[in-house]
Amino acid sequence: MKKILVTGGAGFIGSHLCERLLNEGHEILCVDNFYTGSKANIAHLLNNPYFEIIRHDICLPLYVEVDEIYNLACPASPIHYQFDPVQTTKTSVHGAINMLGLAKRVKAKILQASTSEVYGDPMVHPQPETYWGNVNPIGIRSCYDESKRCAETLFFDYWRQHKLKIKVARIFNTYGPRMRPDDGRVVSNFIIQALKGDDITVYGDGSQTRSFCYVNDLIEGLIKLMNSPDEFAGPVNLGNPIEISILELAKKVIKLTGSKSKIIFKPLPADDPKQRQPDITLAKEKLNWEPKISLEDGLIKTIEYFKTLKL
Repeated sequence: MKKILVTGGAGFIGSHLCERLLNEGHEILCVDNFYTGSKANIAHLLNNPYFEIIRHDICLPLYVEVDEIYNLACPASPIHYQFDPVQTTKTSVHGAINMLGLAKRVKAKILQASTSEVYGDPMVHPQPETYWGNVNPIGIRSCYDESKRCAETLFFDYWRQHKLKIKVARIFNTYGPRMRPDDGRVVSNFIIQALKGDDITVYGDGSQTRSFCYVNDLIEGLIKLMNSPDEFAGPVNLGNPIEISILELAKKVIKLTGSKSKIIFKPLPADDPKQRQPDITLAKEKLNWEPKISLEDGLIKTIEYFKTLKL
């Protein structure tokens, strides 16, 4: 049994990770300030004697004794990270410094949940880990993009300077149960609009593409990365390489929900990437990992979850 700290543990991905690690027999310390996380996501874990929760903002130091740290804390959807962009940058940068300091003090292995946003609006397609990205450093999305890039810098400097055991995962679009209905992400937006019978809003002409990974597949990748040999730090892309246009996704959601919603088009937001698709060659080679759940199967599970909510 390991004692594992999960920051952002009450969030969409964090809660699934806490649940999986508990099921594997570990002791879990979940840390969250509940800015975007929710107690509802972890309510079913509270009676487990090996699960503990602390309300804490990782912009402030944390003094605990743990064996491993998964650093997931940061608002990840544009609506939430743009609401308070300065705080978003602080969470990624100060949070990384505090968690790295903790890992150094207690000699813990630490994993950083980075993002495909480090590639910006990519000029290379699909995106391999060797690509340095095409990011606007002063745009409305840069609080998230650049702070995650800075966090990666800090992780690799702690690795080089202090010989810290680090892992860096670049997470591509992930979806599944426990997504927030108001997070503004395309999958949750489309499902909610379809279930309500509202018009489905597509930005631009819908030709922009994304690659969607079901949350259970992602969790498997994160755990395999954490458990990989210490000499492999990453960064490694974790995402589904099957690409789909936003317009195709809208049509698929309408079909799966049986909705009578119509598709309407609105102007594309600033700095919205035209393409996003991970090259997962490295994940296959180093982690023996690739997604197994099809988009259709994952969407069906996600739709069933949203049907249980009072929308």
